Formats: sequence, C-alpha cells, structure tokens
Amino acid sequence: MLNRLPIMQIRGGSSKGVFIKASDLPSDVKQRDEILLSVMGRDDRQIDGLGGSHPLTSKVAIVGPSTKEDVDVDYLFVQVVVGQNRVDSTPNCGNILSGVGAFAIESGMVKIHDETTMIRVNMLNSDKICELVVQTPNGEIEYEGNTKIDGVPGSAAPVICRYLDIAGSICGSLFPTGKYSEKIDGVNVTCIDNGMPVVVIRANDLGKNGYETCPELSLDKELLAKVESIRLEAGTRMGLGDVTSKVIPKMTLISEPREGGNICTRTFIPHTCHSSIGVLGAVSVATACIFPKTVAHAISVVPQKLNKQMSVEHPSGEFSVELICDESKGDLVIKKAGLLRTARILCKGEVYYPSQNYN
Repeated sequence: MLNRLPIMQIRGGSSKGVFIKASDLPSDVKQRDEILLSVMGRDDRQIDGLGGSHPLTSKVAIVGPSTKEDVDVDYLFVQVVVGQNRVDSTPNCGNILSGVGAFAIESGMVKIHDETTMIRVNMLNSDKICELVVQTPNGEIEYEGNTKIDGVPGSAAPVICRYLDIAGSICGSLFPTGKYSEKIDGVNVTCIDNGMPVVVIRANDLGKNGYETCPELSLDKELLAKVESIRLEAGTRMGLGDVTSKVIPKMTLISEPREGGNICTRTFIPHTCHSSIGVLGAVSVATACIFPKTVAHAISVVPQKLNKQMSVEHPSGEFSVELICDESKGDLVIKKAGLLRTARILCKGEVYYPSQNYN
C-alpha cells in the first residue's frame, strides 16, 4: 500500500515547492527526510516524485504554529538535492518563504485580518524573523495582481517580505571570517552572511566576464572545479565545517552592472548556474557592495543615501533589495532587508509515496 500525505504545491518567488504541515510529518528527522525524498524523487530526473529535476523546483517547506511569542508560524526549509538522494536543511530560502503566508492562511493556521494580513514567520533554519504582508481583500487571499518579478512569467499580487536582523543568520556574523576580503586558492573573495552564506568573487578573477549564459557556466568543468575548491575552503573558514554535502555557501560571480542596476551576478547552487538569484543570496551580495574593502564595492554602483535601494542584476533580469541601515554608533549596521515577491498556489491535495525506500 502507498502512503498518503496532505500537501500544497506553491510557487514562491522564482522557485516552486511542496508545502507540508509539520504535524503531518514524523518528528524523527531521518524518517522525515526519507519521506521527503520519496515525495520529491531520488534520481536526477525525479521521475518518481514531484520534483522538477532542478534545484529551483526541488524544494520543501515544513510549516507549523510557532512556539515563539508574537510569532505566527515556524518555517523549516528543506532543499532536496537533485540526483543525490539526500536533503539539506542548513540554508534558508527566501523565495519559498514568500509562499509561507499563503500556506498558513490556506491551511487555517493564520486568520485573515484586513485588506492585508501580516504574518510573522520564524525561520527555523536560522532562528530569525521575517514579516510577510499578504494581500487579503474581501476576506480572501488575492493571488492575481499587477506585480511582476523577473524569472516568473506574467504578474501576480505582491508579497512584501521584511527580514529583521538577519546578519550572521547561519555563520554567526556578517563577515564570518573577520575579513572584508581575503585570498582563497589565489583568488580574492569576500565571505558574507546577511541571511545566506555567500562567497563573492569578481568574475574576471576567474577568467570570465560575468555576462555568460547559465549553460555556458554550468558546462565549464574547469570553472566548476575551481569554484568548488574555493567553496570547500570558504566553508571551513566561515565556520560551516565540511560543506561537501551542503548547498552552502552559495558562490556568486560579480561584474559591473550593465542594465542600470547596482551589480551584475551569476550564482551557483552550488554546482549549477542559477537562472536568477536567491532572495537571501541577493541580500548578501547587495550588502557586500555597500561595505568598502570588499571585492564587490569597487565595481558596484552604491547609492549615497544611508538606506540603500539596490538592484542586483542576474541572468533573467534583476532583483531589488532595500537595505535599512544604521550608523549611529559609528559602524554601518544592516537593521532590515525589504524585498518584493509574488506567490501563487498551484494545487492542494494528497501525494502518494512508497515506503520501501527507507534506509
């Protein structure tokens, strides 16, 4: 007999994931992860599961009522690593997070308040808070609207995401190695964590111009080997330990903007070039740009105002990030990061999965 599990599938930002109530999964982590692998698919095509054989479509959100005061829901993100029969729950995912509000309302965890409903989310991967503002006119979630985001066709209702005090979410500090710039394998890099651990590298330091297509970069074996070598060493320096089986830190090649933005990017997750850029990855890269002495500062366009509106260019468009800053005590501090996403429910029902794949 096949097992059954209630789910919703939701597009959040430029990713797509399966959303599951925490109460519908076992508390044992190994059992839980085996179920997720069976649900999403274990091989590189994910032919026997719901995953789409790509990192952006092989994601899971586990959501339940929060155990924290003044917080509505707890959210755990799980990346099912395509073709490797394993999961990684180390990083956050801001794109999938943008669908958590819709899931919380659709599943009855959160009640609609007014024309908009603000939902406070505890991101369990980092133990940080994000405020989501969902459009709820006439007592219902509004999915349709005029907001467009690059990497997603058409338009939809906006979801406002406000990340609070996320510096060092995974690594413990904004610059986890204690340096704005350093050399790894002879290449200048900046290691940063403003919600997502990222290693920022100037593309021309790796013999690239930074405007290559994703297939060009993903098929460049020499480049991938160099990037992975840097990633493994950076993971150790950033306090992440052996990151061989992890999807963090993310690796981002940067170049001067050429479409009116503030910086141009090509990001790997971790061995495939991302068709856009992750939400928190964009926050970390934008943050690197505004600090002098990083590898990003000299080639980026940095606004003079204290609060920075940063446009991060990526292969399919741009990602706008607002950095709310404070320097009242002398040092520049990022207090809040604001972003605009969209989300849409795709289906709700039950997924069937076998149990014979348990280890």
